[in-house]
Amino acid sequence: MHDLATGKKTGMRKDKKKEWFLDRFCGQQFAALVEDGVLMEFSSENEPRTSCVGNIYKGRVTNVIAGMNAAFIDCGLSRNCYLSMEETYTDYKKYDGVMERVEELPLSLKEGDEVIVQVTKPPRGTKGAKVTTRLSFVGKRIIYLPNTDFLGISRKITNEETRQKLLKRVEKMRESAHDGFIVRTQAPFAKLKQLKSETEYLKKLYQNMQKTAKNAQIGTLLYEDEDLPTRVIRDCFGEEITAIHVGDKDLYERLLQLIKFNSDLSQKQIVFYTGERSMMKEYGITPLAYDMALPIVPLKNGGSLVIEHTEAMTVVDVNTGKYVGKDRLEETVFAMNMAAAKEIARQVRLRNIGGIVVVDFIDMLEEPHRIAVTEELKKYLSEDKAKCNVLPMSELCLTQFTRKRVGNESFSYLVQPCEECVGKGYLPADIFVVTRLRADILDCFADGYDAAIVELNERIMQKILSEGLFSREAKGRWKDKRVYFIPHRTYKSEQYSVRGEKAHVLQLPNNAQLLY
Repeated sequence: MHDLATGKKTGMRKDKKKEWFLDRFCGQQFAALVEDGVLMEFSSENEPRTSCVGNIYKGRVTNVIAGMNAAFIDCGLSRNCYLSMEETYTDYKKYDGVMERVEELPLSLKEGDEVIVQVTKPPRGTKGAKVTTRLSFVGKRIIYLPNTDFLGISRKITNEETRQKLLKRVEKMRESAHDGFIVRTQAPFAKLKQLKSETEYLKKLYQNMQKTAKNAQIGTLLYEDEDLPTRVIRDCFGEEITAIHVGDKDLYERLLQLIKFNSDLSQKQIVFYTGERSMMKEYGITPLAYDMALPIVPLKNGGSLVIEHTEAMTVVDVNTGKYVGKDRLEETVFAMNMAAAKEIARQVRLRNIGGIVVVDFIDMLEEPHRIAVTEELKKYLSEDKAKCNVLPMSELCLTQFTRKRVGNESFSYLVQPCEECVGKGYLPADIFVVTRLRADILDCFADGYDAAIVELNERIMQKILSEGLFSREAKGRWKDKRVYFIPHRTYKSEQYSVRGEKAHVLQLPNNAQLLY
């Protein structure tokens, strides 16, 4: 990356091999970023998205309240939405800029009129969602505001020369006086070509939405904001992506349509995985993701990190372990702390740790060493898309830094509190167990077996059946196979076994159940 003001290269090397892996199964969407064979990011979210915030709908006015300068809109949701002309999707107060002209709701707005609106706040209690007619399309570096005359810039960009250059650049991208833009924090690290490419992408999203809206029925979802695959494609602007591997056919077809608006990617970079096994497991990502739930992280030189989550903060302890070094103690400790700083930056990004982080580095006596370790930590944290702020190291070799919360921590997907431990211990999360089970069943069929016999915890089996977590597989890639569940009340929730059978007649217990 390049800093716009200085022209110097910053952050990540461009020669890194960067691959994304996207998949969807068991009611979840998954995304993993691998750089030079190292897992850097891993995230998951429910499918479909439960939040409607940011979604754009075609609605119809059901009631106009002139005294409140507002209206109620039928958007196809469970309750009518509330539209106020003062309501904006983006909080413009967060940005430096001027709103020169704001178009009010037309005075002729009446019952039965069709209108395109975007959800700004979710429904709460007996109240419906709040919506606005001032649409926003969010990119990695730019927010596009069609029909809103606002040109703003993030207050986090403090270099005045950089601010003026960026504002001049986006000013030239306005095709009309009604086009608005907000320059985001990542913009200074982008080249002009990358800013133009992202801007064109956002404009095409808006144009495509308009075409869809012409013949759409009332209540049609015209644009769904930022599901996990969309965010990955959006964040690929300006990045040297080697490939995006996709494990689901429907998702693959959707991404091919999506990259038509992204000139930074080509169809050749979207690779559909055709293997019989779980893609994440086949590429070695699954065991690396499982390690995110472990408190101890080994370092290559023999040391280790111990990561503990508390209610107030996350604490990281650096241990030398087996590493003894070759020089004097101070040099040995310094080398260990430098290696730990790099890995700590990767772990907070990988685990998506937000809030306050306190690192207990091994004691160093020399001030230049403490400064060097702090700078090393800052260097690798600067590659994180989430904003981080690092404080100077104390004389006790304690370093504090903050990381902006972006979604849920990966830890919450992998584990759940243990009821028997009164919140002091953790067990593998149910969905984590189910995804592992699915991968093992796929392995069983890939090895040539016609049937898979699964012995598992009774509650986990009921969850799979009642929520239909394997229904897509049963109707698709497993339709010519057989999966038998044998429930056990004595099994722990994470305990199961999978074995394959080729025989057509099987001797099974009476409580065995055939999947679907």
